[in-house]
Amino acid sequence: MGRKKKPIYKIVAADARSPRDGRVIEEVGFYDPNANPMQLNFKEDRIFYWLNSGAQPTDTVRSLIKREGLLLKRNLIKRKKTEEEISGEMEKYDMTKKARGLKENEMKLRRKANKKKKAEEKKEEKA
Repeated sequence: MGRKKKPIYKIVAADARSPRDGRVIEEVGFYDPNANPMQLNFKEDRIFYWLNSGAQPTDTVRSLIKREGLLLKRNLIKRKKTEEEISGEMEKYDMTKKARGLKENEMKLRRKANKKKKAEEKKEEKA
């Protein structure tokens, strides 16, 4: 999917015996890494169905599902938590996710400033 130099990936359930780009059983979402912030769209109920049926996600798909909080939600459902407890945990997860994003942005800005400062110091040494 996507176009040249701008990929968009489908997340699918496929039989392990099928070739990599072969027949798929069901499309359960997509991932667009080019959007800012990146777009993840999942069919939660179908992902839970396939994981409960024994499907093994690839490392990349597992990290995307984990990033979205679906593995946490599945784990809470397996532990027979109530709907209120699950929604509370998911809100807490979303808050920590936002805080982590803000912290990462701060770190990027700090690194950029340090890099600029070092470049200026090198120019002064040469002059």
